[in-house]
Amino acid sequence: MNGSESDDLDHLFSETVRETMDGSVYGAWRSIRDADAVPLSFGFPYPDSFPNGELVSAAESLFEYEGDCALQYGGGEYADALPEVIAEQARDRGIDCTTSQIHVTNGATNAIDTVCQTFLDAGDTVFVEAPTFMGALRLFRNYGVDIEGCEMDTEGLDVAALEAELAAREAAGEPLPKLLYTIPNFHNPTGVTLSADRRKRLCELAETYDFLVLEDDPYGQLRYDGAEPPPIRALDESRRAVRVNTFSKTIAPGVRTGWVIAEESFVEQFDRVNAGGEPSYTRGLIARYAEDGRLDRAIEELCAGYSERRDRMLESLAERMPPGTWWSEPEGGFFVWVEFPEGVDAEAMLPDAIDAGVTYLPGSFFYPDDGGTRNARISFSHASPAEIDEGIAALASAVRAETSAIEADD
Repeated sequence: MNGSESDDLDHLFSETVRETMDGSVYGAWRSIRDADAVPLSFGFPYPDSFPNGELVSAAESLFEYEGDCALQYGGGEYADALPEVIAEQARDRGIDCTTSQIHVTNGATNAIDTVCQTFLDAGDTVFVEAPTFMGALRLFRNYGVDIEGCEMDTEGLDVAALEAELAAREAAGEPLPKLLYTIPNFHNPTGVTLSADRRKRLCELAETYDFLVLEDDPYGQLRYDGAEPPPIRALDESRRAVRVNTFSKTIAPGVRTGWVIAEESFVEQFDRVNAGGEPSYTRGLIARYAEDGRLDRAIEELCAGYSERRDRMLESLAERMPPGTWWSEPEGGFFVWVEFPEGVDAEAMLPDAIDAGVTYLPGSFFYPDDGGTRNARISFSHASPAEIDEGIAALASAVRAETSAIEADD
C-alpha cells in the first residue's frame, strides 16, 4: 500500500474508532487498518480519479479573478455562485429547486448532522434501513433517539413492511418516527436502488404519518446501467423530503463540501444551526471548476472507471465464489453486498480472510441492532481491476475454508 493510501486508512480508522466503544469492532478495525491485503473495505475513490490538474487550474484562475477575496470570510463571487451550480444539477435530475432551498455544508456528514440538530430531540424515534450507513447511525445515537431498523430487499426499503409497521404502531399508541433516513440510490452498504413506485409510496406514507424523509444521495450521479428513478424530493408533494448530497464522490473527498435541499423555512433553520459551517474557499473553487462543463465531463469519466471495476468484481464473484453465496448487482455507486453460505460468520471469518489476502467490512457494522452476521460489504471503488480479482480470489478461498470447517464439525 502506498503512503497516501495508508494515510487515508489511518484517518478513516481514527474517525471510526470514535464512533463506537464496542471492543470487537475496535479489534476488527485494527485488523483491517494494519492488513497487508487487498483493501475491499472502504469506499474511497481510486486515486487516479482525482482531477488534480483541473483543480489547480481552477484555483489559479479563481485567485486571478478574485484575489484575496477568495480567502476572506464568506469568499467572493464564485463562492456565492455555488448554490446556483447545485440548483442546476438538481433541476437536471427533476427537482424543482431554487437557491433559497439550498444550504451548503462542510460535507455530507455535516449536512446530516445539521438536519439532526434542527429536528431531533432525545427520545424521538428515527427509522433507518437495516442495514444502513454506519456513520449515520453514529450521528443519530449522538442525539439520544430510538433507532428502529426497517426491512430491505433487492428493490431497497420494503415500503409495504414499513406501512404495516406504521399502522401497527399507530393502532397500539406507540411512537411514530419523526424522521426516516434512506439511501435510495446504490445504497450503502447493499448497493441496491429503491424502485420508483416505492419512492412515491414512501412520500405518501410520510404525509399520512407526518414524518420527514431524509434522502441521502451521495452516489446518485455514478450510474453505470439502467435509467435513474426520480429523486424522492422530486416526488414529494407534501414537501417532507429533505435531500442531502456531496461533491466528495464526484470531485474528491478532500473538498469536504455537501449540501441540503429542503423547504425555504427549513433552510433558514439550517442557516442558524450551522452558522459559519460553509467552506467559503472550497465553495468558490468548486464553482470555478464546474464552469464550462468540466464537472459533467469528469462524472462521465468516473462512471467509466467505476463501471470497469464493478464489472470486474461481479465477474470475479461469479467465477470464484462457492455455492450458497449471494451478492447484489448494483447499477452504480461503490458497493456490493455479499451473503455467505449458511453458518458463516463474517466478523469471525475476517482474520482468516485477511490472512488470505483481502479485507472487507462485516455486515454487523451496518445494523442498529443485531443483524448481518452472514453479510459483508465489499467495495470496488478504490482497488484496480487486477487487485479486485486478487481480492475476490482470496475471499473465495476464506469462505471455502470456513464452510469446510463447518461441514467437518457437523
